[in-house]
Order: sequence, then structure tokens, then C-alpha cells
Amino acid sequence: MSTGFELMASHVRSGKDVSVLIVDDDAAHAESSAECLRMVGYTVDTAVSGKEALKALEGTQYDLLLTDLVMSDMDGMELMRRGLRVNPFMAVIVFTGHGSIENAVEAMNEGAADYILKPLSVEGLRIKVGRALEARELKLANIDLRRRLDQKFGFEGIIANSAALQRVLKKIELVADTDVAVLLVGESGTGKELFARALHENSRRRNNRFIPVNCGAISPHLVESELFGHEKGAFTGAAYQRKGRFEYANGGTLFLDEIGDMPLETQVKLLRVLEDGEVYRVGSNQAQKVDVRIVSATNRNLEEEIRNGRFREDLFWRLKGILIEIPPLRERTSDIPALVHHYLKEFSHAYGKQIATIEREALSILCAYPWPGNVRELRNCVEEMIIVAESDRLTVDSIPERIHRSSKPEDRMAGLVGVSIKDVEKELIRNTLASVGGNRQEAAKVLEIGERTLYRKLKRYGLS
Repeated sequence: MSTGFELMASHVRSGKDVSVLIVDDDAAHAESSAECLRMVGYTVDTAVSGKEALKALEGTQYDLLLTDLVMSDMDGMELMRRGLRVNPFMAVIVFTGHGSIENAVEAMNEGAADYILKPLSVEGLRIKVGRALEARELKLANIDLRRRLDQKFGFEGIIANSAALQRVLKKIELVADTDVAVLLVGESGTGKELFARALHENSRRRNNRFIPVNCGAISPHLVESELFGHEKGAFTGAAYQRKGRFEYANGGTLFLDEIGDMPLETQVKLLRVLEDGEVYRVGSNQAQKVDVRIVSATNRNLEEEIRNGRFREDLFWRLKGILIEIPPLRERTSDIPALVHHYLKEFSHAYGKQIATIEREALSILCAYPWPGNVRELRNCVEEMIIVAESDRLTVDSIPERIHRSSKPEDRMAGLVGVSIKDVEKELIRNTLASVGGNRQEAAKVLEIGERTLYRKLKRYGLS
């Protein structure tokens, strides 16, 4: 039986791939309707009672339900309600007579796509079925798009088992749907842009643009042009008028990454834009109104930069509406197993390999490594391990030598001093489950305990 998410991933299909259930206690009517749809390629089943239909719905994920409203054992309204609880992605059309149009309208208010008056018109039936299926596919496509955006940019795409990162996500959740400026602070590789995108995707500005700017990657001579735009002929090489990132981000979010690398002269102009809500293209005296939410990020200590005269204090306080610190990976090691498994699946697919698990000892080594390059370094490491792997699981032998040298057994044990055996066991079980993708049977094998023992411990620690 297909899952709802499999259905969400579907696209517009040919008629022969569409399954329909027709329910009518008039068996002849049900069969004649079914024949009309079979002739254009639909797969059609029939049922002559609500109870029979409900049993069919529980066993098959139909794309479309056509049901009479008036039936002796269970009316069509009740069947629709119960059917949509089983399969919320199913389209529904109800049959009704002229005297029951009000009931049909009520059915549409509760989730039906349309209604069809009896007696049926063959062409009318086919048209309404086609429209209902098209609307369903559009709805599924939109749901799938939102799901993929969430996975890539929203909270669902951020792996946060650790308490430290959970606190970060909670703070982001609280401030996301405001226009307050946010300053993300963290070491290189901690995923600051991912958190910036999560802020945007969970805000009221989500339907407008998210524009990232790496302030450290732009030539100091071109920063103003990139941010504010320029007029034709404003400087050598300005062959045409160009909008800046502020204008492109209008109504949305502008992400200023590595803001600590911005030249001082540009900082002055940025401050003016933030205060006035206007930009002046290079070479123009004409102000352009902009409505932009600013999210900035840095791996520098901006307060130290201020003391050294490299960053403006007034700009700092403008950007620091809300400061969110992204902890380095070494301070949230409980996230490592889940991250490893996530990248394992990503790169196994990318390189056409069937690698599903990682050896316990190999995972322990990865958890003990300090990851100076943070999540970015871990991702690169797992990719390398996938490439060199010679079996269906990642092993100690596939770990890069540089990580072996920096991850000694005594270092791994040192971090456990002062931690209770109960907490160690709980974390070990949690990490092991993460490393095998939640497969309890496989986790029991890795832990070298019985499945029943594992289930008891999962229940004891609230992990079930």
C-alpha cells in the first residue's frame, strides 16, 4: 500500500495509472459509471455499500472516490469523512439527486471536490472526474513543493538532536515572523545560511525573495554596486543600468553573510539604508524605496572589531536586533550520528552505492573528532568515506587518516567523566538508532543486545 508521502511525490499521470472507487447501493448504476471511466483508461473498483467501500479504502490508496450520498448502511457524507481520514490526499465526488443539492454543497464544504447530478451524463462524468483529478494533482504538487522547501530550508531540514541546537531553533521560531534584524554568530561551517533561510521560510516574507550576499567574496570596489545597484555609465564597465541586491530583495529577506568583512566606507552607506529604507544606485540621485528584512552573519567577534576600528558600533547595534549564536559541532556531538546518517543517504544515492549503515567504532571515532570545520567538514568527510567504501557499510578503514590521528580513544572517554551510566546508555542508544536510520532490529545487533531488551530500554528512556 502506498504511503501518503509517496502520493505527494507523484506527478500528473496517465488515466491507466489512476485508481477510482465508485460506491452506490444501486449495483447497476455503479457498474455503468465504472464502465464509462474504464473506457478512458481509469482503473475502477465498485462497492454497493458504505461498509464494503470503507474496507476497500482501508486496503487501497485510491486517487478518487465517487459515492452516492444516500445509502442504507452508511451515508456518503460519513463514508467521505472516514475515507479522508484514511487517505487525506484522495479526491471525492458525490452523486446526488435534484432534491439533495444542499447535501452535496455541504459535502463540498467538508472536502468533496464536486458533485454530479443523477441521472449521469457520460461526458459530464468524465469532465468532472478529470477536473477533480487535475485539482488533486495540483494540490499534491504544491504540498510536495512546500515539503521540499521545508526539508531544504525550513526546520525539517535542520538536524537538531542536541539541546544546544534545539534552543537555537526555538529562538528562531520566536523571531521568524517579525521584521526585527537578526545577527547570526558562529564559526565557519556551522550552517549560518541554512538558519538564515529557515528564518525567511518561517516568516510572513516567505513568498518573496531570499537574497544572500557574501560580503567577504565581493571586491571592495564592487560592494556598493552589488548592494545598491548602479546607473549606466556610473563607472568604467557600467554598460547598463543594474538593480542592487536590496532592490531584488524588496519585500523579502536580505542575508548579509560575513558582514564583518564589509569595508568601512560601505558600512556607512549600509547604515543609512537601514535608517531611511531607501537606496541610491551608484551614479544616481534618485532614491529607491525598499522594504527588506535584514539577517546578517559573521564568524568574527564584532565587538573586538569595533574596538580595533574595523567595524562601526552604530551599525552593529542596528544589525544586532536579535543575536543568535550557532554552537560549533564539537559542542553538540549528539547531532553527529544523525548528521552522519543524513549524509550517508545523500551521498550513497549520489554515487549509486547501497550503503545503509556505519560501524559502531567508526561512528565513535567521528563523534570524538573536534570538527574544526564544523558541519561542512563532516559533510565532506562522509562524502569521502562513501567514495572509498568497499562494502555495504562504512567502516573504520574508510575514515580519512587525518581524523584517525586526531581522535584517540582516551579523548573519547574523557568527555564522559561526570556523566551517569544511565545518561551514557540513553545517548548510546539514541546515537545508534540514528546511525542505522531508526531500524530497531539493526540497532539491537549493533548494541549486541536482544530486541526485547532494546524495546524495554527505549520505553524506559522515553525514546520509543
